[in-house]
Amino acid sequence: MKQKGFFDEDDRLKELSRLGDPLEKLNKTISWNIFRPAITKALKKEPKGPGGRPPYDYILMFKILILQRLYHISDAQAEYQIKDRLSFMRFLGITLSEDVPDDKTIWYFREQLVKSNLMESLFKRFLRELEKKKLITREGSIVDATFVDVPKQRNTKEENDSLKKGEIPEEWKKESQKKKLAQKDVDARWTKKNDETHYGYKDHVKVDKDSKLIVGFTVTDASVHDSQELENLVDRKRDKSLYADSAYKGEKIEKCLGENMENNIIEKGYRNKPLTENQKERNREKSRTRARVEHVFGFMTNSLRGISIRSIGKARAEFNIGLLNLTYNICRYHYLETLS
Repeated sequence: MKQKGFFDEDDRLKELSRLGDPLEKLNKTISWNIFRPAITKALKKEPKGPGGRPPYDYILMFKILILQRLYHISDAQAEYQIKDRLSFMRFLGITLSEDVPDDKTIWYFREQLVKSNLMESLFKRFLRELEKKKLITREGSIVDATFVDVPKQRNTKEENDSLKKGEIPEEWKKESQKKKLAQKDVDARWTKKNDETHYGYKDHVKVDKDSKLIVGFTVTDASVHDSQELENLVDRKRDKSLYADSAYKGEKIEKCLGENMENNIIEKGYRNKPLTENQKERNREKSRTRARVEHVFGFMTNSLRGISIRSIGKARAEFNIGLLNLTYNICRYHYLETLS
């Protein structure tokens, strides 16, 4: 067996660089420290006394969450993969001689961010960076929504009826059922679309039509109709035009857009009132732009290993879906920078 050398780790990392380590490239593009002030402000606590192990660096922990979203891995797998893969260690800025946060530490850090309701601030902080780079034109916005599935629950009809009313089933409130209730997502909902059944939440996004960067998002349970969140996504002062599919058509939507925003929502025909040839042609033109939002969801499905989460409750869902959108923007920004 060949004897271990002093420079084996460096040599292997050079090989990874030669082969095009995507994480190394991402590190060179993203200024991770822009997230530090917000995380530090939310999480930093005064020590209760001398001694004790200092906390892991906040940016190190945040980058672990990004790694998890990039590769769609659990806390336990994150710990294992970081210890196993040199590319992960280099991305995080640690060496073989340094400690790696365990799965419980990763879980606790994420929980602290959830309780601090910090995801919106982190998303907007990166959005400001994108605007400084003039990557967001605001010439037009595309609105759409996608399902975010969570692990399905096997509830009785009566239990589901109670959940739909926003109530917790009486049986779950019993002292003996506390552990069961802790494992039940009382905020997620079932819905059906095009013969497909989904259980979980919806990620409603607004995408800049030129850059395909996400400039806004909201999270609801899966049963909420796409059009109901439009009012929370549009910005009458900044959005010049809006593209969306025909699900967003209606008198209420048009009032929401106002007079100054160009309405490029796909038109739809009605019984005894089919679309004219001019309307069909306009729809084809609008669809060419609206379809760009599908590229966003396609990247999430393929490159980010799927649009699903494994968490319980809306607060965690909002954080994890926000992390998904932020990770997409980071990857998209990296791609746009390689073109310039």
